[in-house]
Amino acid sequence: MTDAAAGRKASRDAGADAGADAAVSAATAAGTDHVDLVLEQWHGQRPDLDVSPMAVIGRLKRLALLMEPAMKRTFASHGLDAASFDVLATLRRNGPDRHLTPAELMRSAMVTSGAVTQRLDRLQERGLITRRPSPTDGRVVQVALTEEGLALIDGALPDHLATEVGLLSALSPAELAQLADSLKALLLGLGDGR
Repeated sequence: MTDAAAGRKASRDAGADAGADAAVSAATAAGTDHVDLVLEQWHGQRPDLDVSPMAVIGRLKRLALLMEPAMKRTFASHGLDAASFDVLATLRRNGPDRHLTPAELMRSAMVTSGAVTQRLDRLQERGLITRRPSPTDGRVVQVALTEEGLALIDGALPDHLATEVGLLSALSPAELAQLADSLKALLLGLGDGR
């Protein structure tokens, strides 16, 4: 592609992005959201299809996308990322004196064993956790918070909760309870029960 052609394409793409941004801004001002725009476009292009599942799935994905930067900023302010916070929080909520195996951490954090091992390596290098053989079975490793890890997660958790409160502030307590119940029903329906 020539430089001139690339410039025209970039200009078209920028125009399309600006048009899409303007449409989203107009939709927001009118009390509709980005997903409403997507649904309207699909209705226009494929009226033969029921696109109503996109109203839920699209919003769940969009919410995750919009909420992630605020969560990352909170974690970063404590020298953490989401994965490190997850491991430390899992250990903390099980009790500061309780030791968990990597398999228990994996089940609780819903990640692969390789990912847990990498997370644990980084946290141990920072002095936030310890790993030691189980006193009853030397083949099993037990993971626990160090005093530094406990202090870090206890300091980060209130800020994390404040971030979540801010992200959910558009909903009333009753709406939050209803949403939590609906999401729980969906998770259980997908087999995510204990």
